[in-house]
Amino acid sequence: MKYINELHEGNRMSGIYLCKQRQSAVTKNGKPYDNVILQDRTGTIDAKIWDPNSQGIAEFDALDYVDIVGDVNSFNGALQVSIKRARKAGEGEYNPADYLPTSRYDIETMYQELLSWISTVTNPYLKTLLQYYFIQDQGTVKKFKISSAAKNVHHGFVGGLLEHTLSVTRFCDYLAKSYAILNRDLLLSAAMLHDIGKTKELSAFPQNDYTDDGQLLGHIMIGAEMVHDAAAKIPNFPVKLENELKHCILAHHGELEYGSPKKPALSEAVALNLADNADAKMETLTELFESAPQGAEWLGYNRFFESNIRRTGEI
Repeated sequence: MKYINELHEGNRMSGIYLCKQRQSAVTKNGKPYDNVILQDRTGTIDAKIWDPNSQGIAEFDALDYVDIVGDVNSFNGALQVSIKRARKAGEGEYNPADYLPTSRYDIETMYQELLSWISTVTNPYLKTLLQYYFIQDQGTVKKFKISSAAKNVHHGFVGGLLEHTLSVTRFCDYLAKSYAILNRDLLLSAAMLHDIGKTKELSAFPQNDYTDDGQLLGHIMIGAEMVHDAAAKIPNFPVKLENELKHCILAHHGELEYGSPKKPALSEAVALNLADNADAKMETLTELFESAPQGAEWLGYNRFFESNIRRTGEI
């Protein structure tokens, strides 16, 4: 079996993969076919079953592990698999860990670093709120450790939310040291909590898809509500401080068209938006470079950057 990131046009694909999605469709000529998305720990690939009624295609559904034989082709500049044979794999034939993309960093080590950042917060109300979600509430802790930071675009892997949060927190610590106008306790607390709503916005792997709450509210609103709920359990939590923390969360995407209910009005909200945007873009580039064919320089147009992307030449 080849991992998805090892596949090239003209390869024969053979092995067990996770079926992330399967949907029936019809060609322009009225012929039925199935759209399938296959996944392993290195990524996903689009696939088609052009003859769903073929004897070689056994019954399987989304989130099943499927033994696949197919041909790898190129369509509109992206790889696509034409599935010839498929059957649902039985338990014991596969290791689920091989099919879930995972952070390149150790999750427990990252979690301990997050706790070390909490220990540097001196405001007792903010520290207590952080300890509530990242230490006391073990349900949230468990979800936070394994959640992705997105369905796609960046950090869309197990541990991605934790990895992204740490990167944003490090950025914010640097900004707080560089600019005296920033309240470090507020900024770092906002950094650690800015995406906590994603523990409820996205379902666990292997689905990693939007929940009802995610569809109806989104992680920004959910995160602000979670801060309010925790603050309500802390005696005499200052209302002004709660509102400032919630504002940073509500404004961390920076612009209304990017999903923020509010534009940044506090210097800490501006700094958080800069740090969040910087890490998202640098991780997107990292993942783009890792998935590109070896030796390729120009990697094509990327809608996130609205630009054709090129690797830096070797010096």
